[in-house]
Amino acid sequence: MSKKDSAFQKVFMSFMFRGKEIFKPLNTGWIDERVGAVREWVANVFFYRKNGTTIMIDAGYNYERLAEKMAWLDIRPTEIQNILLTHLDTDHIGAVEEDSEGLFREARLYIGEEENKYLTGELRRRVLHRLCTLPVVKLDNPKSLLYDGEIFYIKDIKVEAILVPGHSYGHLVYLIDDAYLFTGDTIWFGADGGYSFLNSLAEDNELAKRSLRELEQLLLKRGIAPIIVSGHTGWTDDMEFAFRHKDKLCISGKKQKPHDPTAPYDGYDEREDTEEQARKKRLPKAWDCLKHTEAERE
Repeated sequence: MSKKDSAFQKVFMSFMFRGKEIFKPLNTGWIDERVGAVREWVANVFFYRKNGTTIMIDAGYNYERLAEKMAWLDIRPTEIQNILLTHLDTDHIGAVEEDSEGLFREARLYIGEEENKYLTGELRRRVLHRLCTLPVVKLDNPKSLLYDGEIFYIKDIKVEAILVPGHSYGHLVYLIDDAYLFTGDTIWFGADGGYSFLNSLAEDNELAKRSLRELEQLLLKRGIAPIIVSGHTGWTDDMEFAFRHKDKLCISGKKQKPHDPTAPYDGYDEREDTEEQARKKRLPKAWDCLKHTEAERE
């Protein structure tokens, strides 16, 4: 179903969210020496590299330009032997679905044991305030099921899986080397800070907000402040910004306020995503209007 779903989203979601400043994907490029991003319309696929090993976080849409844009980062699909999946929505798993181009057929997939119930049919994924039931996805790759709090290593890369139910019931975030937190669809970065992700796409919005609060407390308790990377709205190294509105939702049916001057009018228009820029510039972090205003006052 990934081809059909990807094509549908490109048309319908573009129409629904154009001008709303909701989807703010990173263009293709590197955040720093460890983390690279490929832009696929409104979503990002991420890569983490260390000592000659590259792993992938989420697999995006069934997107015909993925291999091309990976080449802008000097990453070959054959290098990818391990893919961490935050959850099983089409814009996060399309490149490994049964009807995909098969760029990563040999890669091992890591999936939360609760999220796996969407594959077996024990759970059905519901969106649009639970009014719409999505089709069951099919994956042929070898997979490993992860439990909440599980720590494992891919070569010398440390990965911790943390369960954050709400957007989907088995959604995981991944803390890598205690320094990078890949959050999928757990956090939405607005111009004035982080919120719980889009209200219309969650299985349970109250659960999603609770998970976000608990995630912040976990990080604070451990005394770590990782770079926080979202699936659709960029990254930040500012913990206060990331969790500023943890008890609020991004409301998907209206234009977002305050205005974010960095947000694309139409996230499905990729003309500004170029190889030249990918190779030339580091990717900026999410825009914070409060700090921007404070800087202007000074």
